[in-house]
Amino acid sequence: MRFETPTTVDEAVRLLSDDPEARILAGGTDLLVRLRARQVAPSAVIDVKRIAEMTVITREEGGWRIGAAVPSAEMNEMSDLCADWPGVMEAADLIGSTQIQGRATMAGNLCNASPAADSVPAMVAAGAVARIAGPSGTRDVAVEDIPTGPGQTSLKPGELITSIFLPVKPAMSGDAYLRFIPRTEMDIAVVGVGVHVTLDDQGKISAARVALGAVAPTVILSQSCADALIGTPGDDAALDALAAAATEEATPIDDKRGTVAFRKDIAGVLARRTAKIAIARAKGDA
Repeated sequence: MRFETPTTVDEAVRLLSDDPEARILAGGTDLLVRLRARQVAPSAVIDVKRIAEMTVITREEGGWRIGAAVPSAEMNEMSDLCADWPGVMEAADLIGSTQIQGRATMAGNLCNASPAADSVPAMVAAGAVARIAGPSGTRDVAVEDIPTGPGQTSLKPGELITSIFLPVKPAMSGDAYLRFIPRTEMDIAVVGVGVHVTLDDQGKISAARVALGAVAPTVILSQSCADALIGTPGDDAALDALAAAATEEATPIDDKRGTVAFRKDIAGVLARRTAKIAIARAKGDA
């Protein structure tokens, strides 16, 4: 197995294009585990941490462009970024232990394509966009369109994600992410929910995005959940309707971490709780 350290995106694309069996290493917190367990045997590992543009966070058009090799710990040290998108940063901060957060990246979490990835529902709720480089050039793709199934993505041969873009935070808006896990920390989400809401001048919800994780093969961006909130002040009736919609839309599996019925119920409970936090943040109350 070769270990490649390109210093430009073009070089990384060339290496990937020349060797379809190669794997990208950003943080390595998923890839190295799979290598040690002999679940994968790539012909080459392409470390992208020496590509300057993939290791920085920059302001862009009022939003934030986060390089694909930027670790969670570094993101959470930026107070302005945390203030704009606290839900996304909280979700990224749940990826593993403190040591893991010094390496783990949101782009890697996305490309690993686990249905239970913590950062993905929060990014989807925020309307995040992945920038992809490949042999045909660069394209931008909504985060929700990257995973196509467990362990599978829509990336084409020779393509890699170079950055994640979090758009400008609308006025009077807030986001949040919550998950349920069997233990107190460092466990895989049984259910995860990301919510982003925007309020109008009358304090009613004018826009909403609700993303449900770990209850389907990929994250669900739920229009029915958003519709339960839009046009309401986010009162108990709206939150009850949201919970019912989340429970209805969730299509989980039975496994050792929870039954279908349990996960569907938890999806509703978490959607309600997460929305309350997002609404409070939009009002400036949290």
